[in-house]
Amino acid sequence: MKVKVKAPAKINLSLDVIRKRPDGYHDVAMVMQSVSLYDYVTVETNDTDEINIFCDYPHVPCDERNIVYKACQAFFNYVKMDLNGVDITIDKNIPTQAGLAGGSADGAAVIVALNKLFDTHLKSKELCEIGSKIGADVPFCIVGGTKLAKGTGTDLENIASMPKCNIVICKPELSISTAEAYRKIDSLNTSHLQFTQEMIRAIYSRDIWMVTSSMLNDFDIALDLDEIKEIKKTMLKNKALGACMSGSGSAVFAVFNSEKKAQKCINVLNETYDKVFLCEPTKDGCIVID
Repeated sequence: MKVKVKAPAKINLSLDVIRKRPDGYHDVAMVMQSVSLYDYVTVETNDTDEINIFCDYPHVPCDERNIVYKACQAFFNYVKMDLNGVDITIDKNIPTQAGLAGGSADGAAVIVALNKLFDTHLKSKELCEIGSKIGADVPFCIVGGTKLAKGTGTDLENIASMPKCNIVICKPELSISTAEAYRKIDSLNTSHLQFTQEMIRAIYSRDIWMVTSSMLNDFDIALDLDEIKEIKKTMLKNKALGACMSGSGSAVFAVFNSEKKAQKCINVLNETYDKVFLCEPTKDGCIVID
């Protein structure tokens, strides 16, 4: 038996790093949004007790280093089952090291798939509890939509859906370590107005102009990377309502009020970058499709 899951990427409409905690983690406040850029993850039982991972995307490990391996272990521990052998095939479209939660989406997809595969009938809250043990973005990737995320990013609250729009995502070759991005923020030791509450108000206003003027990412500010600034400049020059880096980068997204304008921007970006995507906000996280 096998189960196939569609797993969306996420963008951060806002991202405030509040403080470093005594345990070394950071408290954050952010508005997260799932978008229609998907990985497809297929999980199938095998006759062994081994977890086999198949993925031909560059630099994705196919062993216990992959988050999907950890997702399997966390799931079976949670439901108190012996480890069952599974084959996991990842059809990857979400760029890695991009701030788009591609790895977390795959881990979330495996948890959702195993719940279906073994008829454990866990609710979303329980699936998110499993997900929180393997990565801060995994619970969001399970449920998707538009959410306020607090604490380390695992405490999720429902808010209104993002207004309909077109979104262009551009991932440069530049890759950024999340740990290094947090170290950079810690070293600056500066404070500024937090934009997440402004973003929530903007979303409830249903005004896409207000939403795009409220986009802010502390990592974007702290890292201050020339290539990221150039990508945003190109997007804005080509009629984007707003542009911002997602997560700890290095993907940049821009919001447009027409698909025609978004496609024109993609054509310009494609002259320099290979990984450019057109998508839109979605209201769902991981979905079983087969």
